[in-house]
Order: sequence, then C-alpha cells, then structure tokens
Amino acid sequence: MTARNVWPRNRYAGPGGGLYSGPGGGLYSGPGGGAYSGPGGGLYSGPGGGLYSGPGGGLYSGPGGGLYSGPGGGLYSGPGGGLYSGADGSKAYRSNWPPLARLIPLLRDLGLDDAADLLARAHHLAL
Repeated sequence: MTARNVWPRNRYAGPGGGLYSGPGGGLYSGPGGGAYSGPGGGLYSGPGGGLYSGPGGGLYSGPGGGLYSGPGGGLYSGPGGGLYSGADGSKAYRSNWPPLARLIPLLRDLGLDDAADLLARAHHLAL
C-alpha cells in the first residue's frame, strides 16, 4: 500500500495546524500537503490520496477512513475522531483529506453528492 500522508484536521492556524499553509499544515500546497494534487496529496484521487475511496484513502468508509463513524474515523465524535471537539493533544484526528472548504465543493463537482452532504452535515457547513 502507498504511504499515507496525513495532516491535522483541526481549526488551529498556527504551525502544524489544520489551517496552517506552511509545511506540515493542513493547507500546505507543496508536495505531500493537504492542498496538493499530486501523489500522496490531499487533492489526489489515487491510492493514499485524500480523494481515494479505497483503504487508506480520505473517502474510505471502512475502519480508520475519513467517512468512518467508528473509533478513529473522520465521522467519530469521541477522542481521536474527526468530530471530537475536546482537547486531545497529540491524539488529534489527522487525515489525508484536503481542507473541507475545498473537499466538499470538489465532491459535488465529481457527482459525489452523498459524501459531500454527509461531510457538510457532520461539520455544520453550508457547502
């Protein structure tokens, strides 16, 4: 399986945060970043990418995937999950998703409205 790049998917804008655009941040557009469209990036649809629906992909609905609602998944509200709002430090949810403000409209463009609706509802976004 291809190595999976992951970034923080939180709302922190400082270094290493989900809204940080420098290396290691969720909005980084360089190779391997959350806003990168090449192999391993958040906007990549191949294996390991944020738009990949197979194991290890950001759109995978199985255990650990971005669309998984069980422990460790992107739609899990407990500690370590993508919807957890408490302080969990180093256990913060990390995913290979691109930023949600880019992911949800892109999913709609690709005709994946069900996934877009699910993510928009879960994150209370009107996208």
